[in-house]
Amino acid sequence: MTQTTREAVAVFNDVEGLDSAVYALERRGFDRAAFSLLASEKAVAEKLGHRYQQIKDVEDDPKVPRDTFFSRISRFEADYLPTPILASIGALVFVGVGSVLPVVIAAGAGALLGAALGRVMHEQHATRVKEQLARGGLLLWVNVRNPGEEKTALDVLGAHSAHDVHAHDITT
Repeated sequence: MTQTTREAVAVFNDVEGLDSAVYALERRGFDRAAFSLLASEKAVAEKLGHRYQQIKDVEDDPKVPRDTFFSRISRFEADYLPTPILASIGALVFVGVGSVLPVVIAAGAGALLGAALGRVMHEQHATRVKEQLARGGLLLWVNVRNPGEEKTALDVLGAHSAHDVHAHDITT
């Protein structure tokens, strides 16, 4: 069964403009699940069987793999929250042992694991941003449910330094 979805499309020249536009759309009632970004260059090449040259070549292709949008705040949380959480979990594992040394070791190991996870997520995001900027910008899709949402999305995206702002139907 095929399904048609309407979405607004925009390309940004920097992460700040993208984050600002999404935040403005969220304030106007758009759900975070409405936003998606182009997947990594590797994922796109694997799915399509070739590398894309420019963002404009893939912005209207429904077969292009997408990733979930994570705001600057979400990325900040991913960078810093795992460290204390994993440190606490590691410490709690050894609470019943009765010695302080295992608790300190477990907390330290948890903190190191959390920091490593945050670093990997940050590096993946930075790599994807560099890849896309080199090919024309950061691509954002916004699912819209009705003509009113479409107008709002197009207006907000255009007001936040996006280019190639338009809407299209995709069939999946």
